[in-house]
Amino acid sequence: MGRLFAISLEGNIYSCKHCKTHLALVDDILSKSFHSRHGKAYLFHNVVNVTLGEKEERIMITGLHTVADIFCVSCGSMVGWRYVRFFPQNYVF
Repeated sequence: MGRLFAISLEGNIYSCKHCKTHLALVDDILSKSFHSRHGKAYLFHNVVNVTLGEKEERIMITGLHTVADIFCVSCGSMVGWRYVRFFPQNYVF
């Protein structure tokens, strides 16, 4: 493994609660209307300084989704998940 080069963001940011590595800009929030097993969750358009875990299917409130956990590149803490695929047939419009 080589040397870590983390991206520094300018402005109002969200960062890893464990090591303070920059993760996303406040302006990149798409929605604050999400909830996880651990409480409130936000949907971001763009994040940095994360690595992607294994893809897996999970049943969520909105149905079945393929997701992958994301981890902070600096300390390895899980900081959320990424939607890889969603199944639109799960939604009622």
